[in-house]
Amino acid sequence: MEYSKEFKAALSAFSGPEKDKLIFRLLRKDKLLSKKLYFELIDPETTDQKRDAMKDIVEEKVLLASKYIGNAKYFLSIVRKISAEITEHVKITTDKFGDVSLNLLLLNKILEHNADLSRQRFDNVYKLYIYIINKVFKSLILAKKLDEDYWMEIDEYLQSIEEKIAENHYLQKLCINSGLDMNWFECDKVPENIDQIMKDIKSQGFLR
Repeated sequence: MEYSKEFKAALSAFSGPEKDKLIFRLLRKDKLLSKKLYFELIDPETTDQKRDAMKDIVEEKVLLASKYIGNAKYFLSIVRKISAEITEHVKITTDKFGDVSLNLLLLNKILEHNADLSRQRFDNVYKLYIYIINKVFKSLILAKKLDEDYWMEIDEYLQSIEEKIAENHYLQKLCINSGLDMNWFECDKVPENIDQIMKDIKSQGFLR
């Protein structure tokens, strides 16, 4: 939404107390904005510290969720909630590196339970696998936009995921059938147009 000059002028005309009331009213309605302002203005924790805290949260919550892995649908619902926490962290801190690394950590922790996943019927875990593949694609797109100084650390996550996918025959096969090239699990080898590749694959009815 674009704001007209008249609207901006009207806001500027508010007195100090009126502006304060308006700000606090907005903050009460928008919890995310409130958290973002708190972080930017007075939070003693840095982005790195918050990312480290999120790592612990991801690891702990996936471990707790793993006892439900036999119910892939419910397990996926928990994974989505963990992913939402990562998204909130990124929105609050604008942590671009964390957006990639934390999501790749999430995938790594899920795939640590490959043995349990492999024992299930493919149609039971299909949606979870598609979710994983979509996450990999999105992470590759974001990783390609990061400064190359981050790539070495991202590559460690990617290599670990690639190894775990290779241990899961049906997941690996679904990756290949969904257009995810197993050679892309290294930042330097990710195509420059990876975002367009994903769009084209989706337009063909895959990744769903």
